[in-house]
Amino acid sequence: MNNCRKIIGYSCLILIAVSMVYPFFAMLNLSLVPNGEIFNQGGKLFYSPLTLDNYSDVFEKIPMWKYFINSLFVAVVTTIGQVIISALAGYAFARLKFRGRDFLFLIILITMLVPPQVNIIPLFFLMRQFHWINTYQALILPGLFGGLGIFLMRQYFLGLPKDLEESAIIDGCNIFTTFFKIALPLAMPAVATLAIFTFVTSWNSFMWPLIVTNTEAMRTLPVGLAIFKGSFRELTLWGDLLACSVICTIPVAGVFLLGKKYFINDILQGGVKE
Repeated sequence: MNNCRKIIGYSCLILIAVSMVYPFFAMLNLSLVPNGEIFNQGGKLFYSPLTLDNYSDVFEKIPMWKYFINSLFVAVVTTIGQVIISALAGYAFARLKFRGRDFLFLIILITMLVPPQVNIIPLFFLMRQFHWINTYQALILPGLFGGLGIFLMRQYFLGLPKDLEESAIIDGCNIFTTFFKIALPLAMPAVATLAIFTFVTSWNSFMWPLIVTNTEAMRTLPVGLAIFKGSFRELTLWGDLLACSVICTIPVAGVFLLGKKYFINDILQGGVKE
């Protein structure tokens, strides 16, 4: 009976995995098919003939490297900044006692209920007042602060045992030394989880970069991809668009593969309990 349950369970997991992986496999395979042959492939699993012309066409028709570097720079800086700010704020809310702490944390939780679209107009006017339109500051700074990251880090720090931190303080460590040498290393699963979510969100961001950038030199990859799609009024070059999609997917997949160990540990364990 147990063996049958295991077989059924593994079979379901395999079917789910195949159903999720197949679209990415088809996207990669079709991106190697000439534009004129894509709709002649039918329901084949492996398409032919294969070529790299779609990728070369993309780099010739649009400044793909510029879009890619802009997206990568914005996503990396935003991720590092939000992880540092969220970890520091989360530790302060979890361990420090100060007047108005609970009320301030409640305000942060309330900001999580506000749709991001509501903030776009006020943020745009703020960026314009600072003369930051079409700059990296406008692309990065709004993404450095997030209630979800602070909440996630606070909850994780609350689950850490206080004994190690109290021992470090007794040995003469100040609050910053205790945070960087004791608490933060123990919270690496939460840090990796937050980093993955932040990177993916920043990398896929479309509306905000579209609003605050107005030159080709500052566009990110999602904006460049949308403009590239709309630049051909009569004919959509699906092979080129699929090649762009593959390029957009590579960094996200790489970040997840690098942080999946900590990400899975965070899901399974949640934290070190006393």
